[in-house]
Amino acid sequence: QLQASGGGLVQAGGSLRLSCAASGRTFSSYAMGWFRQAPGKERKFVAAISWSGGSTYYADSVKGRFTISRDNAKNTVYLQMNSLKPDDTAVYYCAADRYGVAPTYEEYDYDYWGQGTLVTVSS
Repeated sequence: QLQASGGGLVQAGGSLRLSCAASGRTFSSYAMGWFRQAPGKERKFVAAISWSGGSTYYADSVKGRFTISRDNAKNTVYLQMNSLKPDDTAVYYCAADRYGVAPTYEEYDYDYWGQGTLVTVSS
């Protein structure tokens, strides 16, 4: 129901835009988030957005470099990633919080998860 795409290989300093397309239900009333899992590490919060798009929240590690946005008419959430670093290398997952109003960084708040898309940043 959540399909993440847009990952790939990019050099340090480059940019990528990830997309998360929802199908099967309308996610326009859900808060949405992005998480990532680096090789051998736990999954961590990256960014989240309220159902309206009016409120966003970022991990300190990506603040100022990443931007989360959404287009509810297209049932899609985006993660624009700029100034990428090798430490950003990870599988990126999108997730939906069906009861959320405000964006949250807590993994357990999210009810639906996409399959992940791999981002590799070379030095």
